[in-house]
Amino acid sequence: MKRTTFRVKICGITQPDQGRAIAEAGAAMLGFICVPVSPRYVTPAQIAEVVAALPIALQTGEIVCDRVGVFMNAPLATIRETVAIGHLNGVQLHGDESPDFCHAVKQALPQVEVIKALRIATAEALQTADPYAAVVDTLLLDAYHPTLGGGTGKTLDWQTLQSFAPPVPWLLAGGLTPDNVLAALQIIQPQGIDLSSGVERSPGDKALPKVMQLFQNLASLAPVHVETSS
Repeated sequence: MKRTTFRVKICGITQPDQGRAIAEAGAAMLGFICVPVSPRYVTPAQIAEVVAALPIALQTGEIVCDRVGVFMNAPLATIRETVAIGHLNGVQLHGDESPDFCHAVKQALPQVEVIKALRIATAEALQTADPYAAVVDTLLLDAYHPTLGGGTGKTLDWQTLQSFAPPVPWLLAGGLTPDNVLAALQIIQPQGIDLSSGVERSPGDKALPKVMQLFQNLASLAPVHVETSS
């Protein structure tokens, strides 16, 4: 199985001590839910508290991992304000945002990674990725749910993703756990993975032993080089 470096994103961080521990474990990206109706919602000030607790790389003096705010149909002004207050360097658009809106976010925040999440119900739905690939840095595929935007624990049909090869990097989300992630990576080759409910005790409360198990399991796949926060 030929594979290049990919990133592990742990989403739904709410607590400074857990954020720091997860970054130290090797997560390359931490995700913060900026959707008020979500049980994992954190305010911009709370994000800033978590970010302030993150370890700093001695070589560069920079925070060791990327910090991604997850938004759903939020106004551009709200996104910009949250990025500034929370010291974010990534924005994930997880709602019904149009390609034009994604382009506007990228124009307004040129130094920030823009990720567009797509909730995939059928193989045909993968075609919706095409117009976004031209205007964002990264795509993320999540499982479709009729009422919930994410963190549902529902997996995608990995077999339908085998031919998915957009011109930008993409992350696999949707019901991943330490127990099933290796099976997914044997079938498809994303440039990263995103876990939330699969490493939790309850929404927003991460189970650190599950996070450690995730990285241990990934280490068993010798062809995979995981980009870590260190």
